[in-house]
Amino acid sequence: MQSISFIGAGRLGTTLAIALHRAGMPVTMIASRNPASAQQAVSGLEGCRAVTPEQAASADLVFLTVPDDEIAATAARLPWRAGQYVVHCSGASEVALLEPAARAGAITGGYHPLQIFSDPQRTLALLPGSTAGIEGPPALEQQLRLLAAKLEMVPMLLPPGSRALYHGGGLFAGTFLLSMLNEAVQAWSAFGISEEQTLRALLPVARGTLETGVAKGPAAALAGPVSRGDVKVVQRHLQALEKLSTEQADFYRQLAQRQLQLARKNGRLQAAQLDALQQLIDNKTPSA
Repeated sequence: MQSISFIGAGRLGTTLAIALHRAGMPVTMIASRNPASAQQAVSGLEGCRAVTPEQAASADLVFLTVPDDEIAATAARLPWRAGQYVVHCSGASEVALLEPAARAGAITGGYHPLQIFSDPQRTLALLPGSTAGIEGPPALEQQLRLLAAKLEMVPMLLPPGSRALYHGGGLFAGTFLLSMLNEAVQAWSAFGISEEQTLRALLPVARGTLETGVAKGPAAALAGPVSRGDVKVVQRHLQALEKLSTEQADFYRQLAQRQLQLARKNGRLQAAQLDALQQLIDNKTPSA
């Protein structure tokens, strides 16, 4: 492979370009609808030029790192050639959006780094060990596996038609965790604890929970009052959260319901304990 280019100079494209360049791969061109963004993206990447999308489309391997809603239109207007590889980096959109490139003879596929990209410099350090969702015919799959190996990422082969479920499911363990942390920030702020203090205090338990969940599986790792069948503690939580806001109490109920499913699965509680928890969770106005 003589050349790799990126069309789209946002956080994902820029980060992946830097990572591949540092891994010794021939990243030669970056394009963007905003020329200034492309110029900024190539800064520090020796041998890499800011170019137009049409020029970037001539590379041996082209990564489309534009927003999902622009993939199809971008693929339709660029001059592709037979034998080149054209890959988008969306987790949720199907490879079929690249059909215009395929009709021109290009080999199309997907490469999705399963990581958070809100802080590119931090993401560069997080890529090793992260999963790359890949899709494509055998020749392209082999190339994408090699790229994943260069970045010390773990390839996961995605079957056609699975990308929305793969990406949507991944959000529960990804950026949705930020919503969970924000719920904790709101609850603790009610008794004077700052966001910084909250996040610092919860980071060790969040890490411990995730590490235990990976080691033992979600059901076996379950801890907390639902796992113990402690109805009175769950009731006190709900009473306190109801005073804070009905919305937050209802969200707690939804999560406790999912916890109860895990408790049923791990089999540590008696039927009476499970029933008592279910009754409490279903009750919209817990009594004092």
